[in-house]
Parts: sequence; C-alpha cells; structure tokens
Amino acid sequence: MSTTSSVADAKANLTKITWAHAVNDAEFLTRVLASDTQFIEADISLGYLKDDVNKEHEIPIMAHPPATESDISLETFLSRILQYNRQVVKDSSKVKGVKLDFKSIGAFEGAINIIRNSYDMNTFDTWINADILPGPVDNTATIPVDATRFFAAARRLGKATLSIGWTTRWGADFVEGLYTEAQVDAMVSAIRANGIDKVGNPITFPVRAGIVANSVTNMIRLFCGLKDTNDITFTVWSSADDAVNVEKLREFIFTMGLDRTYVDVPDDLHRQLHLDENAFSNTCKKTLQARCFE
Repeated sequence: MSTTSSVADAKANLTKITWAHAVNDAEFLTRVLASDTQFIEADISLGYLKDDVNKEHEIPIMAHPPATESDISLETFLSRILQYNRQVVKDSSKVKGVKLDFKSIGAFEGAINIIRNSYDMNTFDTWINADILPGPVDNTATIPVDATRFFAAARRLGKATLSIGWTTRWGADFVEGLYTEAQVDAMVSAIRANGIDKVGNPITFPVRAGIVANSVTNMIRLFCGLKDTNDITFTVWSSADDAVNVEKLREFIFTMGLDRTYVDVPDDLHRQLHLDENAFSNTCKKTLQARCFE
C-alpha cells in the first residue's frame, strides 16, 4: 500500500525485511527508531499509563497481556513514529513500517479513532494484526478476536493491511500438526462474509513456522481462493523453542515466493533457510499462480 517505505523497496524479496518485536515501552521505541530495523511490531491492550494515579478509564496502551500498565499509549507511540517517518521520508531505506498486534477486540475498537487521527496509513505501511480464528493444534487456551467485529472496525481504516491468522499451540515437542483444509476454508469464508474481498484490503497471513511447514498444499489453496480479490502474502513467524522442519519450511517459502513471504523468525532459523534469490530461481519450476490451476 505504501510507496515510500523501505518495505516497498524490498518487494522482490520480502524475506530480507528486518523486525523489532514487542516494542511496548518508550525507551525501546527510541532505540528502534535509531536502528536499521524496517518493521516495528508492538502489542496493544486496554489499560493505564504508569503515571496515571487515578486509573479511572482504560485506554489503548502498548502492552502484552497480562500487563495492564505501560509508559506509552498507542496515541503517543504512533505520533512518535509518524514524526520520525516524516523526517526521513526522502530516504526510503530509513522509513519504518508498523505492525499493530491487538490482543482483544475491545482494544482494537478503542484504537480506531486514535489510528485514524495519529498516523498516516496512506503513506506508510500499516498492518493490523489479530488472531481471528481458532487453529492448530487443538488450541483452546487462546480465545480468538471476534472476526465479525474485527472486520467491521477494520473497514473504518481504509486499505490498511490486514494481518489475520489463527490461534496456535506449538513448541519444542511438537512435530505433527498443520493448518487444515477446514481452517483454511473458514478463513476464506470469514473474509468473504465480511466483504473484505470486495473492498480489496491487502492481506498477510501470519503462519507459525513449524506448522506451516506441514501445510504447503492448504496454503496454496488459501492463496488461490483470494488471489483475484486481495493482494495476498504470508508472514512466517516462530517462537525461539519451536520445532521446525527446516527443509519443509524452505519448500513452503520457495513455493509461495520470496516476493510473497515475510520471514519473521529467530536469526538462527533464518540463517538455516538459505533464502537467496539464486536458490529460489533454481528451485521453483512453477509459479504460484500456475499452481492454482493444477
């Protein structure tokens, strides 16, 4: 969506984009803005500022549950990034993208006007992230963000990129599990039922590395179901102790394409994947578009 960010400059190989995670306090944000990191990911919850002695009204703050206090509000967070991006906009390599990870539907609905008033989504890459459906592997501990309310609120943000995924359960002891055909169909149905295919928001699907490595066929199914209405990408992520079949994950990334796959994983795993353009061109014999007609 953006034409000025370093993310836009890297469209040929999204796997090279660098990330900062859980940028949920003011000092960390200062350090990230001064770094070469290209994308800032942060968590938004409802809560209170630490210097708010009254604590009468919850506001969207930068915090990951169970934390309910922060030294920076969403409004200040976005205002600082916007000020920075406007200062460096002539040097696209320095512009930061923003991924806002909402932990509840209340936090998202309470943030809509703040985002609209405090940031320039038309100029700078802005992702709205939430797990909106239950997913692998029999995850019952995490409650998804209500999909209907999420999409209704998201439509008020215009063409922001929607980063929408499934709740997951995985770890060091897991080697089996996948995004099932039923889970993929549920995602496509939710998108269509809420008219996101008609308004054409870009969509990136955050997929857990160890699970998506087992799910190539169903991810092709997901892409093919939405490619004609939305710009579809995937964002591969992983926790530090996740079990990951590196060769299968590499197959997934090369199947989807370096131009359609963000890779937000620990550095050690990223190095093992050997994601260079020469390997990609030598490995992929069919385009992803062609696979939709198989």
